[in-house]
Amino acid sequence: MSDLGNETVNVLLNRRSIRKFKDEPIDDETIAALELVAQRAPSSQYLNDWSAIRVTDPRIKAKLAEIGHQPYIATAPLLYVFILDEHRNAVIAETKEVDGHGEDFTLNASYRFTQAQNDAVLALHAMETAANALGLGCVVLGSILADTADLIRLLKLPEYTYPVLGLAIGKPDQEPELKPRMPRTMQFFENEYPADDVELIDGLEDFDNEVHQYYDLRNTDRPVDAFSDQIARNAVDQGVLNQPLLPHTERQGFRLDR
Repeated sequence: MSDLGNETVNVLLNRRSIRKFKDEPIDDETIAALELVAQRAPSSQYLNDWSAIRVTDPRIKAKLAEIGHQPYIATAPLLYVFILDEHRNAVIAETKEVDGHGEDFTLNASYRFTQAQNDAVLALHAMETAANALGLGCVVLGSILADTADLIRLLKLPEYTYPVLGLAIGKPDQEPELKPRMPRTMQFFENEYPADDVELIDGLEDFDNEVHQYYDLRNTDRPVDAFSDQIARNAVDQGVLNQPLLPHTERQGFRLDR
């Protein structure tokens, strides 16, 4: 990736997922800085409705690796699970005599759920960017949601909380190539979404070829499947990542029907 003359922009343009870390701890000063950066991320209506659990227990790390089917999760020197968190706000509201289970209680409604989820993602991204800027490597862990119910039990998540994503951080012990991104014309539009589907995917063939020439360090003996093949496979995937969302959110006290 070319150097655009701005340190922050260059960090973002050169970010890549790191899945192998050196067996070296992250010092407390760096940890504090990363957590403070996450706290400075935008917050919808200033509700601060997210939290992050720093996982240090090897037993829990191993279980997260098992849930996510990714052994490297257990080896991450620094590991977080970000959650949307309206539990804390419910507790605070109750000190002001708001009934956290009343019909007029809205912190468990669908809008607040999605906004809290957004806030958690923004905080995670801020932390990831800061870590990359400090020369650390990261990988975002959506795989830990493969068994949401087990994850909720493992982390003892209370009512009005829900897991969003994990983030593994450490000193990189690999140097993967930058993974290709689709043409901007396929992802950035002006004023409205394209009405012509043919126009929408113009450039797909070239992108497929570019992706197919990329070699992922997780499987270095063969090129990655073309992007369109990956989409087609995931469009009918019946795996665990397609588990229904609603039952788990209901058990956590959320009302996504309102």
